[in-house]
Amino acid sequence: MNMMRTAMLLATMTALFMGVGYLIGGTGGMTIAFLMAAGMNLFSYWNADKMVLRMNNAVEVDERNAPEYYAIVRGLAANAGLPMPKVFLIDNDQPNAFATGRNPENAAVAATTGLLQRLSHEEVAAVMAHELAHVQNRDTLIMTITATIAGAISMLGNFAFFFGGNRENNSNPLGIVGVLVAMIVAPFAAMLVQMAISRTREYSADRRGAEICGNPLWLASALDKIARNVERIHNPEAERNPAMAPLFIINPLSGERMDNLFSTHPNTENRIAALQAMAQEGVGRPAAQKAPQPAARSGEGPWGRKPSGPKGPWS
Repeated sequence: MNMMRTAMLLATMTALFMGVGYLIGGTGGMTIAFLMAAGMNLFSYWNADKMVLRMNNAVEVDERNAPEYYAIVRGLAANAGLPMPKVFLIDNDQPNAFATGRNPENAAVAATTGLLQRLSHEEVAAVMAHELAHVQNRDTLIMTITATIAGAISMLGNFAFFFGGNRENNSNPLGIVGVLVAMIVAPFAAMLVQMAISRTREYSADRRGAEICGNPLWLASALDKIARNVERIHNPEAERNPAMAPLFIINPLSGERMDNLFSTHPNTENRIAALQAMAQEGVGRPAAQKAPQPAARSGEGPWGRKPSGPKGPWS
C-alpha cells in the first residue's frame, strides 16, 4: 500500500513538473521538465533525507555527546522493535522534531535544542516515539520526497516568470497567461498534495507513538507545549523552506491552525483530544512506567554542555 502511494505521489509530482514545463516552453519544455523530474525522483529517493537534515542545519549526535537524548531514542527504538536510527540535533529554540529516511534501516530522527530544553523527560520521549512511529509506518520516505519535490516545484513556478514571460516566444503556447498559471497553480497544487497525504499520517503516528512510549498523556502534554511555543518562536530555516513543514510534529510556520483542507497538520486540540481518549481506554503501559532513561545522569545537556535556556529534563 505504501509503495503504491509513493508511486502515485511521484507520478503526480512528475505530472506537475511536466505541466509547468509545457506552460513555459511548450512540448520542448515539457520534455525537459520530464527529464528533470525523473532525475529528481531518483535523486530524492537516495538523498532527500540528507538534504532535509542539511537544510535544517542538523548535527548528528551519539551517546558520547548527547547521552540522555540518545538513550531515550535507543530505548524507544527497542520498544518499537526498530533498528537504531541516526540521531540528530538542531540548534533552534523552537521546540519541534521530525523523522526522515527511505526505510527503517536508513532512518534518522531530529529534535531541536528547544524541544530538549522546554519539555520534560517523558514529553521528549513521547515526541521521539511519535517520530519513530512515522519510521515504523514507513511514512518517512513519502514525506521526505514530497517535501523535496514540492519545494522544487515552487521554485520552478517562480522561475517561470523570468524564463517564460517573453510574448514573442512561440514555444510557450499560452504566453504570459501560461506563465502566470505556472507561477500560481503549480506551487498551489504541490501544496495540496502535501496536505492531503500528511494530515491522516499524524493521527496514526500519534496513536502508535503513544503505544511505543507507554502513555498517551505524555504526548498530549508535549503537543500542547510545542504548539504554544511555536506560536511565539520563529523558525527561520522552516520559513525559508516551507515545503518542509509537513515533516515536523507541529507545523513550524506561523498560522495554519484550522483543521481544514489548507492545513499541513490536524488541529492540535483534536490530536490532544484523541490522545486523551486513548488514555481513558487504557492504551499503553501503566502510567507509572518510566520513559527510557540513560544508565547514569551526566549533568550536561544532551549536546555536551549545560543548556542556557529554560530548565528541562537535562538540567
